Amino acid sequence: MRPPLHIKWFVILLLFLASIAGLRVEGSISQSQDTQRRIDSDDFIKSRREVGSPSRKRKSPVETKRLTHRIVSNPAVGSRPLAGNFQSLGITIWRLRPARPGDSGRRALIREKGSLWAAERVRSDGTFRAGDYVRISVESPRTGYLYVIDRELSADGSTGDPMLIFPWAEADNKLVPGSLIDIPGQEDDPNHFTARVTNQVGELLTFIVTATPLDLPLTDDPLRIEPKALSQWEKLWGGVSERYEMEGGAGQAWTRQEQKAAAKKRRQLTRKDPVPQTIYRVLAPDSKGILVNLLLKYEK
Repeated sequence: MRPPLHIKWFVILLLFLASIAGLRVEGSISQSQDTQRRIDSDDFIKSRREVGSPSRKRKSPVETKRLTHRIVSNPAVGSRPLAGNFQSLGITIWRLRPARPGDSGRRALIREKGSLWAAERVRSDGTFRAGDYVRISVESPRTGYLYVIDRELSADGSTGDPMLIFPWAEADNKLVPGSLIDIPGQEDDPNHFTARVTNQVGELLTFIVTATPLDLPLTDDPLRIEPKALSQWEKLWGGVSERYEMEGGAGQAWTRQEQKAAAKKRRQLTRKDPVPQTIYRVLAPDSKGILVNLLLKYEK
């Protein structure tokens, strides 16, 4: 027996309303998760100085547009950003290319071997070819001392000896909120890394920022770090971590503000200046340090 027509249409109406409700709930959850996977760069913005008088403000796309960072690593705690006593570290990778006629104004240029080069932001998961010129900028929202360790990564997964490549003797490795450390420094010769693609697939770089200086015999040559010591630092300051990338940041040019913030006489960044391309958030057992690993990947 067929159901009465009015009951049939009533059932259809209920199913339709249920489907609409389901779509709304599903959309709400998806949107909520998508929002939770983004963060603002408040840790870095708040630690910088206020901008001067309105008449001295400069207008530029980078200064006026507030950019967010989206998670690109596997979430450490569900779909929510790390909360609690976490620490943050900002890293920006730059790829150098020959300067073009339009590279002027707010952009900063690098002089190298009688020619001009422009630096552009690269995502932390970007790849580099043999001969590429690379530079790195580091920023911390807390005062600390920066150390960078390099290990060559081979195609078979093995790594070379851990070598301390920064700081060296007499180098200023103190990070102050609102300032940058460039590696290599702008006064160094050469003032960039050159990607070497032989049997390597990349460079595994370990960035450590500690509340007090490490007791290391610094020289002008790379210093071999004992694997046991590195393992201990990883346990103390590595912890659970997440990595976030600035949305729309890749390809943006190095600015004069960033250049001056990493120069020998550092100019403090303001809350309107560009923020790091990549932000690491770490929950470590020891709050007196932070350790993150970054893989510079090579392609043949």
